[in-house]
Amino acid sequence: MNTSWRSASLVATAAAVLALTTACGQDGGPAAGSQNVGATAPAGGFGGSGSGTGTGSQIGAGSGNGYGADGQQGSAGAAKAAGRLAVSDNAELGKVLTDSAGMTLYRFDQDTAEPPKSNCDADCTKAWPPVPADDATAGAGIDKALLGEVTRADGTKQLTIAGWPAYRYAKDTKAGEISGQGVGGKWYAMAPNGKKASLADLPGLSVKKTELGDVVVDKNGMTVYRFLKDKAWPKSVSACTGACLEKWPAVAPVAANDTKGVKKKGLMGFTRPDGVKQMTVNCWPIYTFSGDKAPGDINGQGVGGTWYAVSPDGKPVGAPK
Repeated sequence: MNTSWRSASLVATAAAVLALTTACGQDGGPAAGSQNVGATAPAGGFGGSGSGTGTGSQIGAGSGNGYGADGQQGSAGAAKAAGRLAVSDNAELGKVLTDSAGMTLYRFDQDTAEPPKSNCDADCTKAWPPVPADDATAGAGIDKALLGEVTRADGTKQLTIAGWPAYRYAKDTKAGEISGQGVGGKWYAMAPNGKKASLADLPGLSVKKTELGDVVVDKNGMTVYRFLKDKAWPKSVSACTGACLEKWPAVAPVAANDTKGVKKKGLMGFTRPDGVKQMTVNCWPIYTFSGDKAPGDINGQGVGGTWYAVSPDGKPVGAPK
């Protein structure tokens, strides 16, 4: 009789321990390759205007005339020849296409490449001067067969790369600047092959050095954040629901072997009550910020006193003690 009681007690204790150790990220197996939820949602509510200390693109750049440059032209100049195109190595975006002066070239999501067509006219060209096709030549690392031209509505010839019309951004005033990256969710720096410039082959989660120190970034190089109102134990619970998720998209689960430099303990996914699958670091739910427009941006840091970048061990970077 005593033996049976002790056996039952040991079984119950083991079950309780198992429940505690598996509660965080109860799904266990992540859905590798999943996309962030609401990654293109507008940055409205749940954290003010989104101003912060980001690098790269600028929050609020889409104000003014609606094209991101308040109708003012910078040094790019609408008729400035491109000259010999070059490839620039950018820490945030990888390889970026530039003109002979080192100015970043951009593409517009509302344009088409097949057939080539520009849909940026009138006031739009004040913020985004089209790059003339005249005198444009391919430099090292650029396939000259990708260079072409399209006749604009005003009869001028615009440079195309793999069919995509090329532009400069009026707010870029120095070589290497990428302040047009992500403006309006439609403008992106060009890669040498005409595609959107981006860092290739990043793990699902990795670590990036920033002015805040080492922080976790997702597969697109975007900063990952924690919400101080969330819970990690006895199970992962997100307090960011509804419209909050539009502002702070949940990071989708990634496989543990698809991470680099991030603490493995508590690195798993869980299913939220709304059905969204979300990743955790040290059992804490993680998010990106819709106000970050380019890799390396940290505009979500400290928003509302509740949102902070995530350190490799899952702690909120710079949060009050």
